[in-house]
Amino acid sequence: MSPQPNASGRGTLRRIFGAQESGLVLVIALMMAGLWYFGGTKQLAQVRDVGADAEVTVTDAGYVVADGGGERTYPRPAWRLVEAGSGSRTLVGPRVERNKFLDNTNLMLVATNASFIAVIAVGMTGVIILAGIDLSVGSVYGLSAVVGAMVLTGMPGSDAAVASGGGTGWSWLSIPVGLAVCVGVGALCGFANGAMTVGFRVHPFVITLGMMAGLRGLMIVMTDAQSISGFPDAFTRGFFKLGVGGIHPVLTLIMFGVAAAGVFVLNATVFGRQVFAIGGNETAARYAGISVGRVKILVYTIAGALAGLSGCMYIGWYGAAEPNAGMAYELKVIAAAVIGGASLMGGRGTALGAILGAIIIELINNGMIILGIEQNYNQIVMGAAIIIAVVVDQSKSRFGRGRTA
Repeated sequence: MSPQPNASGRGTLRRIFGAQESGLVLVIALMMAGLWYFGGTKQLAQVRDVGADAEVTVTDAGYVVADGGGERTYPRPAWRLVEAGSGSRTLVGPRVERNKFLDNTNLMLVATNASFIAVIAVGMTGVIILAGIDLSVGSVYGLSAVVGAMVLTGMPGSDAAVASGGGTGWSWLSIPVGLAVCVGVGALCGFANGAMTVGFRVHPFVITLGMMAGLRGLMIVMTDAQSISGFPDAFTRGFFKLGVGGIHPVLTLIMFGVAAAGVFVLNATVFGRQVFAIGGNETAARYAGISVGRVKILVYTIAGALAGLSGCMYIGWYGAAEPNAGMAYELKVIAAAVIGGASLMGGRGTALGAILGAIIIELINNGMIILGIEQNYNQIVMGAAIIIAVVVDQSKSRFGRGRTA
């Protein structure tokens, strides 16, 4: 019968547009359109970096820049050449009007800031699917960053190594070492959360609340409330802040890489199915032969490792670590996971939804700045977003049960 393929196609479209992620994408699109329309414009000076190998010739017509891409002329006096003491050269041109939101710099800032929350939110989604919670992710993020920063200050290429005559040789080692230390510290903290929750049979709210306070205090003691900086350039500008075509895409690529890994693990592996089974009905999962304790410990360990990865991204981007890093991140992370479709009752959630939820949160933050709304209202908005998301989730669940009945 010929109608069969059409019916199949309609079913596929219905699943796509009925998915939680489709609604989130629509919300993101509407928010971006609103910020574009209501955000207004700003005046920005045009800036062109002149490479060290480029040849600059001053003529009556202007500055002629010759490099591997050919010759380009920047007319005077609209453009002027600025030379810094370090030998860098920059051409500064006339101001142009740009949309406050749809500006390359602003869009990259939104993606970068969202990446710190999104990476942790993928791990938090796994915890919430288990019907658990982890209030310590902000402190794990900060502790991983602090320990990683302490290690990096002694690596080849760091300020301390160069000052002592060590030079910059082998400074590329700071990248794998920094990643391993930060992720390892985060995984260890996550393992401790899971092991204590399972071993002591105490609700994870209590365990992770205690870890949140304890790790925050440990950071202050370790740093004496001082920031840590002086990392190798290979770790910061050479990797995490690597520029490609005028943008810095590494953190965004890591965010989507973690999302892809999360989607695969939760949807295409036995472990992922076990996580959903435990969150849906832990007693039934035990009778089905699932090692509930082992799965819980592993999920919390992964969540901690992802918090450590985000901490490594933080020190790689900012080039410093401070003891209050990640303060109140647990609120944003939980909000991202819940807005992304994770049910606090357990049994439901997606890694892609967590990423989209983090982007929505960052769009809210960015929108408040663009629209000139006082930042003191930020926490109020985050709290309201969590409440609305939970209410909508509960309403959908009741509606689904009603239709089933």
